[in-house]
Amino acid sequence: MVKGTVQEKGGYWHTVISYTDKDEKRKQKWQSTGLVSKGNKRKAQELLKERIKELEITLEQETDCKPDMPFSEFMSSWLAMIKSTVLITTYGSYQYFIEKRINPYFDKKKLTLQTVKTRDIQEYYNSILSKGTKWNSVSKHHAVIRKALDYAVKMDYILVNPAHKIEIPKRQKYVAEHYNREELQALFEAIQGDLIETAVILSSFYGLRRSEALGLRWSAIDFEQKTLCIEHTVCRTNVDDKDIIVCKDTTKNKASLRTLPLIPDVEKLLLEVKKKQASNRRKCKGSYNKEYLDYVCVDDMGNLLKPDFLSQHLQVILKRHNLKHIRYHDLRHSCASLLLANGVSLKEIQDYLGHSDFSTTANIYSHLEYGAKVKSANKIAENLSLGEHKKDG
Repeated sequence: MVKGTVQEKGGYWHTVISYTDKDEKRKQKWQSTGLVSKGNKRKAQELLKERIKELEITLEQETDCKPDMPFSEFMSSWLAMIKSTVLITTYGSYQYFIEKRINPYFDKKKLTLQTVKTRDIQEYYNSILSKGTKWNSVSKHHAVIRKALDYAVKMDYILVNPAHKIEIPKRQKYVAEHYNREELQALFEAIQGDLIETAVILSSFYGLRRSEALGLRWSAIDFEQKTLCIEHTVCRTNVDDKDIIVCKDTTKNKASLRTLPLIPDVEKLLLEVKKKQASNRRKCKGSYNKEYLDYVCVDDMGNLLKPDFLSQHLQVILKRHNLKHIRYHDLRHSCASLLLANGVSLKEIQDYLGHSDFSTTANIYSHLEYGAKVKSANKIAENLSLGEHKKDG
């Protein structure tokens, strides 16, 4: 049985958890909450509940997990153990890799946690590669297997992690497709009045990710100060074969949390959208979905636009109007390429797009920065000269 309490020590709250380990030994675990004593007891108690739950799951896994258990059974056991410690979107992707791809393969091989070797894991990667899986995706499979086996080593189920001996090639550099100014203008004409117009405009003008465009809320737009804040996202995941829309007050990384200037044309569009939503609420009355009143990208009945619909419907529009094929995410690349073409530096683009570090921006867009190289070459040519060359003979 796991029990716990919170104790004050050195001006901070600590969680104190008592439990019995797998060897039937009674233990006590002290952990700082990082919360100062004054006014934070309730928060400390909530954290205690979370830590007790995590420890209970870990202890259960220690009891159930044995070195001779089937490898696939171990992977499922590890998945259940980490469920409460990761984001639901992360859990959804892990669950897909394990239940749909990894376990079916290793079940057929009848390998146990103890007998699985480096070559077995490598053969699995070769197998999915031969069926068309890209190396970038294989690296995600590898990350899941490596993390699970790291846990097995940590718990002394196995001595070494066989996944560490595999060398995964570096992620293949994706050369993003993008629209130029004229192509974007043609797209804007094609989507005028369409359900996804607002999201497409936001991603094109601000380089927003799909999740950021769908997550924009009216409360994040300041029409007086002429700013909009990217602070909320909407994305999709699949858990237990059920699609789940996840709305959260977090962005992909800290740099993605950013405040951007409200561009006049965008402001005009947003005010029109706001007016239209108010009209739809009056017309639909009780049938209007009031759950998403604060969201910008909703349909005429107030329903939040779904991420997959946004991507799929864009393709319908492109085909209908005979426009060049691009992915929805390429609108973000189009924004960046247009900025580069007009002399905006990569560092400034990093801040505008919300990349976590400069290398990410440089890796994706440095090949588009040819204009800057021409400018540099011209400056050199203006200042240096080889003079007259004498010809031989």
